[in-house]
Amino acid sequence: MEIVKITGEIELITGLHIGGGDDTMKIGGIDNQVIKDINSGEPYIPGSSLKGKMRSLLEWSIGLVGVSNGEPATSDILKDPIFEDSEKKKKAETLLKLFGDKSGESGITRISVGDCYITDEIRKKVENKELKLSEAKYENVIDRRNGTAKHPRQTERVPAGVKFDFDIRIKVLDGDDKDELISMVKDGLRLIEEDYLGGNGSRGYGRVKFHFKD
Repeated sequence: MEIVKITGEIELITGLHIGGGDDTMKIGGIDNQVIKDINSGEPYIPGSSLKGKMRSLLEWSIGLVGVSNGEPATSDILKDPIFEDSEKKKKAETLLKLFGDKSGESGITRISVGDCYITDEIRKKVENKELKLSEAKYENVIDRRNGTAKHPRQTERVPAGVKFDFDIRIKVLDGDDKDELISMVKDGLRLIEEDYLGGNGSRGYGRVKFHFKD
């Protein structure tokens, strides 16, 4: 077995919101907080958020969502007539190897996505008060009849310009096509660039850019 690492930085092009699930109510505080490291208080991107978004977009891209009824794809879908297209079937099999298959036919999950923490460069800028890690953005609902705003609330975002380190690892087993697995991971990251990461993407949140390390 070989373990391949894909590392680099995630640069925020627009503000990012990944909810923190704060269970306390603060009078006058922010309604929707971002997730933060419990020890440092710094925001981070959970590996599960990055991995889940990659898999979702790849399944849409390959055309698996319709045949899986919106559920995560398993090897059972390979019986569908659409997989008479050998190229589509090959991509579906690679995805199932990479992310795992509840039916167990594709073996163990090959991919591991670590939590993404702010880079040392960004941390120094924050310490020097050149950059902030949080901003509060007001959101509201428009009353269609009166054309007025109502239900104002504050959403916390990590602002544009902040960068996070990412670390993705792939287990390559005997018989695996290493290049195909790596290519699919990079395709997934490219799709996130074209879409968004986190919540409120339809409002312009979560535009990101991935910078790979050699």
